[in-house]
Amino acid sequence: MHASIIRVSIASGVAAALSIIGVSGASAAGTHAQVPGRAPAGAAPHAAAGPGMQAWIQRYNGTRAGDDDASLVAVSPAGATVYVTGKSHSPGTATGYDYATVAYDAATGARQWVTRYNDPGNGNDVPSSVAVSPTGGTVYVTGQSDGGTALGYDYATVAYDAATGAQLWVKRYDGPGHDTDQANSISASPTGGTVVVTGYSVGAGSGDYATVAYDAATGAQLWVKRYDGPGHNTDQANSVAASPTGNTVYVTGSSYGAGSAADYATIAYNAASGAQLWVKRYDGPGHMGDDAGSLAVSPSGGTVFVTGSSYGGNASANDYATAAYDAATGAPLWVKRYNGPRGGHDFASSVAASPTGGTVYVTGQSHAAGSAQNSDYATVAYDAATGAQLWVQRYNGTGSGIDAATSVAVSHTGGTVYVTGHSFGGTASGYDYATVAYATTTGAQLWAKRYNGTGSGTDQASSVAVSPTGNTVFVTGHSAGATSGDDYVTIGYNG
Repeated sequence: MHASIIRVSIASGVAAALSIIGVSGASAAGTHAQVPGRAPAGAAPHAAAGPGMQAWIQRYNGTRAGDDDASLVAVSPAGATVYVTGKSHSPGTATGYDYATVAYDAATGARQWVTRYNDPGNGNDVPSSVAVSPTGGTVYVTGQSDGGTALGYDYATVAYDAATGAQLWVKRYDGPGHDTDQANSISASPTGGTVVVTGYSVGAGSGDYATVAYDAATGAQLWVKRYDGPGHNTDQANSVAASPTGNTVYVTGSSYGAGSAADYATIAYNAASGAQLWVKRYDGPGHMGDDAGSLAVSPSGGTVFVTGSSYGGNASANDYATAAYDAATGAPLWVKRYNGPRGGHDFASSVAASPTGGTVYVTGQSHAAGSAQNSDYATVAYDAATGAQLWVQRYNGTGSGIDAATSVAVSHTGGTVYVTGHSFGGTASGYDYATVAYATTTGAQLWAKRYNGTGSGTDQASSVAVSPTGNTVFVTGHSAGATSGDDYVTIGYNG
């Protein structure tokens, strides 16, 4: 089980979805390098005149012309800085990928710093998630990192000084099976004291959830909790979030049941001790293939929302399935399923709650009507209290091919919901970034913007984030360059 497994980030389930639809398509001190702040050639900041106008764009081509793939974007609490992390080819041909984390000025896009993490064995290091401390002083990155031939992959969590990119600490987690350990998600406590990561870890004969809490200042490990589902098979946590008070940590993912194949499994832990408070499982009507990929907590802290894909049976195949739980007790409040117009495969990738807590938004990809292969973005709004469907909006790109949304975010004012992903633009441009803004109350499309990179090849956006203080939307992913291979491309749009 040394090989890397199912999911590297919340959005990576889309790749699997494309293949299902039928389209090919303790502490360890690793090394890091910092690049001083600079605005590289190719940066294109300009004034954003109206909603949807591009404010700036930045490309990051790593240490050589290889593949650089950004997985997640986050914004500092003050809204001044944007942080992007992903995998980037190492300088030498034998060292695989490094974590590469980049900081940009949120207003201008000027690059402030770049820092890289290469494991001690010079193997593959692939980050999945980034979080910022509530004070804005520290940036945390986690993912999977090669621990050597005999040890497989480990979790590797790195803390950086947010102002300079200087590495503050690195912590690795090697599970009891000493095999594949893959961190998929990270959350910084709102109180600032704790950082929690979760993912997949090989245990004694099975793959388990493994959730690890660290002291945010020192990286000291506070606790580790593992979850082996009733099927004693593959259990993979995909998303973690803390309650607004920081007292509770919630984890969700996919876990084998006793005779039901994979189910959603959502767990609440006491943030201070790691004590398990409750666990709830969801087995869809098809009794197989239920994979929760994303979790959000209501602003009041009273409700936990989980979404993903769930097999509904031969008639509907995979559907979105979104569940709401009482945050204190785990009592199920409601479950809503979305089966698209074709009754084919529908895969939800991301969930977000409105700032008021009244509405929940889910996005992903959904089989297009009348097509055996094509898909659209499908974004659904639900009443947070009842689960009543408020609206559904679909986005079919300019090429009428595969359109797969990977991430959703809501403006700090609560008036706009933003969705990004990749969308087929036709044979001339291949896949493009496509970012769409909707009115939160009605679902009316406000604007849609596409980005076809310099290489007119595959451009896939993986993550969207919104300024907590302004009206700028930030999108990141990877984009084919004309001569540089795949690069990170991060874009700021006026919201």
